[in-house]
Amino acid sequence: MTVEQLTNVHHAQPFRPFTIRMGDGRAFFVKHPDFISRSPSGRTLIVHGDDDSFSILDMLLVTELEVHASGKPGAAA
Repeated sequence: MTVEQLTNVHHAQPFRPFTIRMGDGRAFFVKHPDFISRSPSGRTLIVHGDDDSFSILDMLLVTELEVHASGKPGAAA
């Protein structure tokens, strides 16, 4: 996964929700562009949850970005 691929999905117009899949099997749903940010180098991501929780992810461990057709995970494009 590259920083450019994430940037393209994050800034797509119109935005489509997506899931970040990690090498260890974890998955993080991004339902709105405001729910994700990255460090200036692009190596570190922060994904925010609905309940103000957040996860800090290493971009080098991301294996897939699954872009959804609608606001629901599992509705893959």
